[in-house]
Amino acid sequence: MIKIRLSRHGMKKKPFYQIIIANVRSSRNGKFIERVGFFNPFAKKNEEKIRISTKRIQYWLEKGAKKTNRIKNLLIQFKKISSNNIKI
Repeated sequence: MIKIRLSRHGMKKKPFYQIIIANVRSSRNGKFIERVGFFNPFAKKNEEKIRISTKRIQYWLEKGAKKTNRIKNLLIQFKKISSNNIKI
């Protein structure tokens, strides 16, 4: 089974997440199939907080990938920020 989930990077107490497509059996920061974006919860005002490749997300959702709850919330937030059409 394939999931769309977050992979944690960054320093201690300053996380930076990559949005990845990965097999359920691989570890959180382990092997992944594709990187489709990033999420920076501590972004400053002039920095980009979230970037998602909507075409690739849509492709993997059509292939049967499942979203985690956090990714679902991020997609809703991203949809409010941008005018991209993502079927959630």
